[in-house]
Amino acid sequence: MIIAINTRCLIDELEGYGCFIKELFKILVINHPQHQFYFLFDRPYNQKYIFSSNVHAVIVSPPARHPILWKYWYDVKLPFVLKKIKADVFVSPDGYCSLTAKVPQCMVVQDLGFLHQPDAYKKWHAAYLKRYTPKFLKKAKRIVTVSQFSKNDIIKQYGTEPAKIDVVYNGVQEIFRPLSFDEKTVVQEKFTEGREFFIYIGAIQPLKNLINLLKAFSGFKKRLQSNMKLVIT
Repeated sequence: MIIAINTRCLIDELEGYGCFIKELFKILVINHPQHQFYFLFDRPYNQKYIFSSNVHAVIVSPPARHPILWKYWYDVKLPFVLKKIKADVFVSPDGYCSLTAKVPQCMVVQDLGFLHQPDAYKKWHAAYLKRYTPKFLKKAKRIVTVSQFSKNDIIKQYGTEPAKIDVVYNGVQEIFRPLSFDEKTVVQEKFTEGREFFIYIGAIQPLKNLINLLKAFSGFKKRLQSNMKLVIT
């Protein structure tokens, strides 16, 4: 099988989508050498993302970082490339898909934050997603999301058939591993004066709901008279 994957977000400084693509498809391509994977970039790529010999990189220009170029990249350039490489399926992990490609598509929708917290998005970005997400969901053959909450949200907001949506949880980066007792003690002494703690790992932005995290932690502390710490990294 020839599997084409949208890897526009595999850039040198990885953020959410990029990490998702890296961790998921690194394992997938290595564990399935019988299939050929085409990684579709929109700019020069780092060779470190070519994880195995069954991965083939294709640069589909121009770089798509604006709604007009998104539309052109997905609906004009992409169908031509998919036809040329004879792709059996196209996987798009960034919440967009091609409205003109004839190849079956699997689209990943992380969440519907643009509906619930539009102020956290650039106006033109939120407007694009509001306009086209219903069309993307209808066009995609399968939809993947990363939590049962998001699946229910997609069904509620757009009336998407539940059987069309699969929940696939995020992968775990290699840096996350069990620590020895001594290593844990060093971390606690360094950051929390030896106390137990909750930890938040992610961007510092309104979209991540940090205000409610702080409110919840404050309520927890008051109710239980706990000396636990909250570590934000």
